Formats: sequence, C-alpha cells, structure tokens
Amino acid sequence: MRSTFILGSLALLQGTVAQQITEIWQTTWDRNSLLTFSAGSVNFASPGTAASADITVDDTSVYQSMYGFGASLTDSSAQLLSTLKTQNSNNYWALLDSLFNVTDGANSAGLSYLRVPLGASDFSATVYSYDDTSGDTGLGSFNIDAAPSYVFSTLTDILSVNNRLNVHVLPWSPPAWMKSGSTMEGGSLDSQDVDTMANYLLKSLQGFQSKSIPIYAISIQNEPENSDATYPSCSMPVATEAAIGTSLRSLMDSNGFTDTKIIGFEHNWSDAANYPVQLMQQAGSAFDGVSFHCYEGTVQEMANFTSQYSTKEVYITECTGTLGSDWWSDIKWYMDNLFIVGPQYGSSNGLMWNLALDGNGNPILSGSDSCPSPGCRGVAQINNDGTYSVNQEFYAMGQASKAILPKDVGGPFGKRIGVSVAGSLGWSLIVGAYVTARSSSSDPSRYSLVVLNWDDSSSTTFNPVSVDATIEFKGMQASYTFPVGVTTLSWYD
Repeated sequence: MRSTFILGSLALLQGTVAQQITEIWQTTWDRNSLLTFSAGSVNFASPGTAASADITVDDTSVYQSMYGFGASLTDSSAQLLSTLKTQNSNNYWALLDSLFNVTDGANSAGLSYLRVPLGASDFSATVYSYDDTSGDTGLGSFNIDAAPSYVFSTLTDILSVNNRLNVHVLPWSPPAWMKSGSTMEGGSLDSQDVDTMANYLLKSLQGFQSKSIPIYAISIQNEPENSDATYPSCSMPVATEAAIGTSLRSLMDSNGFTDTKIIGFEHNWSDAANYPVQLMQQAGSAFDGVSFHCYEGTVQEMANFTSQYSTKEVYITECTGTLGSDWWSDIKWYMDNLFIVGPQYGSSNGLMWNLALDGNGNPILSGSDSCPSPGCRGVAQINNDGTYSVNQEFYAMGQASKAILPKDVGGPFGKRIGVSVAGSLGWSLIVGAYVTARSSSSDPSRYSLVVLNWDDSSSTTFNPVSVDATIEFKGMQASYTFPVGVTTLSWYD
C-alpha cells in the first residue's frame, strides 16, 4: 500500500511539473509574425511574485459555447473565388485551406462560421429573389437555382475542406411582389404576406438541403431597421419579424428542421435594448437568439439584451473592413470589440462582411451606396491575375479561432471561461480564456488564452512595449512575455 501511494504521488508530481504551455500562435504589430506557430515549453510551477500584469484563469466559471469565426459568402465573394478556381486551381484550393481548415495545428485561420444571403444583396451582380413571379403566393415558381451556380459550388468546396462549417442564411429582402412599392430595393413587407414569407424561407432551407448543404441557422431579415433604395433591403417592424418567426418555427419543426436555429434582429449594437428585447417579448419561443452588427453603438450595449435574456444566444454577424485603413489599428479594434471582447459580452461567434473582394472592394451591385469610397475590404483579396492575399481580418480571426477549434476530429468546440487581469500593467492586456473538451473524457482538456497587448503608446509617440506577465491557473503559475500584437497560448490539464 505504501509503495502504491508513493508511486501515485510521484505521478501526480510529475504531471504537475510537466504541465506547460505547449502551443503558441502569434501575430505581431510589425508583421514579423503572422499567425505564426511555435512549440512552447513554458512550465507552470509553484506561484511566485505576480508580475505587473497578472492573468488569473478561472476554470470554474464556464460560459457560452463558441461556434466559430468567419464572414459572409456573398454572390460577389463566390464569383471571385469561382473565377480564381478557373484561373489557378492550386491557388484556389490553397486559399480555401488557409481560410477553413480546422484540423488541429493546421496553418490556417480555421474559419468555421459562414453567413450566406438568400437571394441578392448589395454584393450581387443583379437584383433577384428565388421567386420573381408576381403574385405567386403558392410559391409554385420558387427556384433555388435563381442564385448563381457558383454560390453553391463554392459552398460545396468549402464544406469539403471543413465539414464542421456552420452555415447561417438570411435574405436581404423578400421578393419584390411581396413588398410595398413592388421593389426589393427598400420598402417593407405587405402584411398579408407574412405566412408566404415564412414559407419562402422554409423553401430556401429545403433548397439548400437539396444541394447537400446543411444549415445551422436562419434569420428573417438582414438589418430590419434599414430601408435603402440603392440595394436589396427591407424595413421590418418587430411585430412582423415576430409573426414570420412564429410561423417559420412551426413550418421548420413540421418539415425536419427542428435542429436549425432561428436568429433574430441582425442589426446594430445601438438598438440592443429595444428591437431584440421586444422580439423576445413577442415571440421568444420561436427564436434561439439574436445577432448584431458593428456599425452603430458599442459592443458593451449587447448587455442591454443579455441582461434580460441570459438564456438566449448572441451572435456578431457583420462588420466590414475598409480599404486603406491602418493594419495594426484595425487588429486592435477587432480584438477589443469583436474577437476577444465580443465573447465576453456573450457572443458565440464573430463575423466580418465579405469573405473575398478584389483590391478595389468590388464587385458591388451597380448603384449601391452601402460601401462608399474608399470601399469595403474582404477577408481575402482576389486579384485578376489568379493570385490572392489575405488581410488583417484573416489574422485577427485566426488568432481567436485557434483557441476554440476542436482538438479532436469531430470533437467539441471550445467554451469561454472566466479570466481577469490585475496589476499596474493589467490595462495593457485584453484577454479571453477558453476550455475545449475532448472526444474522450480520459484525454486532458485544452485551455487557451487569446491575449492582445496594445501597449504601443500610439496616442503620443509610437513605442511598442512588450509586457512581462504571470498566468495563474489552478494554484500554479507560469510566466510569459507578450509582444505588442495578439498571442494565443494553449496548454493541457
């Protein structure tokens, strides 16, 4: 018995000593590292003096599941990618791999959440819906193939790279004949067409199903508080979205889509206390959660919703890069609002706008005013000579993604856990913490930190300052120096 106790104690001691940060991904302000991997060997040991930036990980506080980071596959993005495939197939598949490969340790951003318009958006070649036959309330002329074929072929290719992809679909406008003014560009849904629109959305789900594209979630209307006459849009009061959602939920449950989520709102942070709250009051049983865009308000305003509906999920589904903006300033903003701080306010994902555009922010729908000069930037840039590059959005999302991707094939995504930062330099680090369970309960969970060091003194003279930090975890302590940039650290418990 005594020898068994000694051996067991020795094993525990060895396990403690061996616990170390083994995986480091890093993107620095000067681009010397760009989602660069290094094998770490930073040991956790008995606690000593805390550094001036002291990170404490609280694994007893487990919050929301994460469903991934990504962008929107607009018609324009799919068109450019399809053209790249024709021009340079090797580059096409290399780009898809670098964007979507979720294999553990892959040299990829690991994007796993993709938003797809149902019909035309402001990034389409023409204005169309899946049923443009006026007065077709029975939807007999509904045709999913009204969408360009390259939308579905590109989606199928992406799914071949990442079969864990969460696809979220939604319309920018109902068909014109359902709306006031009989146009997809602006206006509002006619009240008598609520159930017809719900059936239109069901048929859209069935259409994607016929293409072997599984749908994770559907929304009722993109930006329901926006009616813009230069591209597909639709003003939709809360009561109308609530009625469509209620009708659609019943249709989905009766037609094999019980596991597909309905996500409401899809508009800016600034109205978090109003539209989405009222939507839950009127039709909460139909909606699994709500989603936000970044164009007005602040990320903190999501708390105006989550404080009242803590059991509903929250998503951030659109935010665009702007051509010509500063690379490092963008990454700081993205981490501080979307990819580290967004989850701290409850978001289960974080999405940019177009997955791919060219260097001028095109192709965009003719006449659209949605992306004024200098134009919107895609996560990837596709050039007309068959080459491509990736932008700052790729690296920001890739750093966040490394913390929540499944460790095992078919395994679970990560969950956010508690973390705090203390000390005189605590302000310089913005930190998110996650735990990723394993397929087998006998395997150790992965713990990860995503850390933004934004101590660059940019308000005066630019002066990037590395920060020496300590990391407290389960009574043990590790030390690490964070360069100015974003660092993702992982270890196993």
